[in-house]
Amino acid sequence: MKYTTLPGTDIKVSKICLGTMTIGNQNTEAEGFDQMDLALDRGVNFFDTAELYPVPAEATTQGETERIMGNWFKKTGNRSKVILASKAAGPGPYTAHIRDKVSFNKANLVEAVEKSLNRLQTDYIDLYQLHWPERITNYFGKRGYTHDPNDPWVENFEEILHNLNELIKAGKIRQIGLSNENPWAIMKYMELARKGLPKMITLQNTYSLLTRHFEVGTAEVCLRENVGLLAYSPLAFGRLTGKYRNGNNPPKARFTLFPNFAARYNGKQAIEATELYYQIAKKHNLSLTQMSLAFVNMQPFVTSNIIGATSVEQLEENIGSINISLSKDILKEIESVQSQLPNPAP
Repeated sequence: MKYTTLPGTDIKVSKICLGTMTIGNQNTEAEGFDQMDLALDRGVNFFDTAELYPVPAEATTQGETERIMGNWFKKTGNRSKVILASKAAGPGPYTAHIRDKVSFNKANLVEAVEKSLNRLQTDYIDLYQLHWPERITNYFGKRGYTHDPNDPWVENFEEILHNLNELIKAGKIRQIGLSNENPWAIMKYMELARKGLPKMITLQNTYSLLTRHFEVGTAEVCLRENVGLLAYSPLAFGRLTGKYRNGNNPPKARFTLFPNFAARYNGKQAIEATELYYQIAKKHNLSLTQMSLAFVNMQPFVTSNIIGATSVEQLEENIGSINISLSKDILKEIESVQSQLPNPAP
């Protein structure tokens, strides 16, 4: 395994992070235990979860992922070996079951943290993230920003940082980060950090061979402001494993189970680009999975690559991508596809 540190800290994290959103739905508790055992054994010391998980978000399963992780910590005694990240849900129709009037005000954040700590059976969370913004903006598969002058949101970045700072001072969380956020808000938070408030040190956004929008403007912000990308969906919900090639829909695969989530990766150009990437990987004796993950691993703005799996076999292959180095020829061929079909998935 390769390691780095969370930006501006001495917290050592693996370049591969275990994503856990399948645990509690697609994966049972026993399977989740097996995944966490394997990940730790392979040197992965960075686990990411959220109060929302598992996905899809449902009232009957909300918090199950954290609960299962907490049971694993209790059974194994491995809490001190793991850098633990979790997230507070933002407002939306799919979070109304979590709290009344979901927001990032003080009462909501305190409740969210306390419930997560209870489920996780721990006294602290190493990295606490805002899962998505409160305001109306473009995230979760929407490319362009359309301004809504009737958005009722009132700018509250300073209030949010004060609320999070109280949780830091109380020892409930150690560091803070963002998720599904855009350059404007990142810079707003950076301005406040320069005035003495806590700094958002990481950004968890989607990044893969099919979705490289991050490079357009956000990459420069993160590199200049020392904010690390925690890349999620590096395999485009499995599209970049190649298992959906030629119209295949394996029975237990995510696209098959949750077709609404698959829409952003099911477009004609996304399928065409995937086939071109598959041929590059095949030409160089690599699996499409490992080439896709290796590409993400090597980006200078990536602090850690969040990988998920529904089987230990998949997880083994995904973790193994850390040992793959892409040659200049492979990278040139990848850029040729990107030029031909730029960012085919929103």
